[in-house]
Amino acid sequence: MVDFPESGVFFVGNATMLIRYDGFTLLTDPNFLHRGQRAYLGYGLSSRRRTDPAIRVEDLPPLDAVVLSHMHGDHWDRVARHGLDRSVPIVTTRQAARRLRRQGFGEAQGLSTWQERTLRRDGRTLKVTALPGRHAPGAAQVLLPPVMGSMLEFVRQDGSVGLRMCISGDTLMDRELLAPIPERYPDIDVGVVHLGGTMILGMMMVTMDGAQGAEWLSLIGPRHAVPIHYDDYEAFSSGLDDFREEIERRGMSDRVRYLARGETCPLPVRTARREAPASQRS
Repeated sequence: MVDFPESGVFFVGNATMLIRYDGFTLLTDPNFLHRGQRAYLGYGLSSRRRTDPAIRVEDLPPLDAVVLSHMHGDHWDRVARHGLDRSVPIVTTRQAARRLRRQGFGEAQGLSTWQERTLRRDGRTLKVTALPGRHAPGAAQVLLPPVMGSMLEFVRQDGSVGLRMCISGDTLMDRELLAPIPERYPDIDVGVVHLGGTMILGMMMVTMDGAQGAEWLSLIGPRHAVPIHYDDYEAFSSGLDDFREEIERRGMSDRVRYLARGETCPLPVRTARREAPASQRS
């Protein structure tokens, strides 16, 4: 039995995190394949896993929801499909939700960009908002599944936001596409950035490398940042050192917390104050 903390981000591996805050328990991008197993990416493409996850799917505590950035085999794998409770709510893209419902996950809900799903528990509220993302350059987007980032807002009983967390998802750095995020949410506590510089067919990068990840952090502007999705698969071409070097060059090292698989990062707690809805923020 794994002793998970009551609050914090527990890093399972790849893009999989267990997030616990204010009574809510969330799982992101469930990937429980082990070292040597292949994740299938579509069109006959696959990538072999280099690492083991920190826990098994059977070790998970009861979940309030799963947040899934997109439907790829290194984010939703066959172990998760067979091991997760089919009644768990899953917040994801519209395309992924259709596939999940066909797999028997009837509570899968697909969101378009800027749409939100609200979860409630013991008088508290969690809002999950779909953020823009781009998983491939230009016309090559049609070859990969749609992807979303996520904004998690944990709202107290008095209406104040206790924590605002931005998860990049498997996006490339596109300033025009992503600039509306900090415009709508100028006050972000934690940013989780997917890295890896994932290469498809050995020539097309479809996730941020270290330099793009640092640029994302500079644009989004969270007070704290956690890099993930950087070394678990053979398709990754840009490791954590690339990101670390760029972060140090930009003078942002004090904002970044590096987690090993199986480690937990505590989450900050805000001073209570009421905030305007995202639609009213500029």
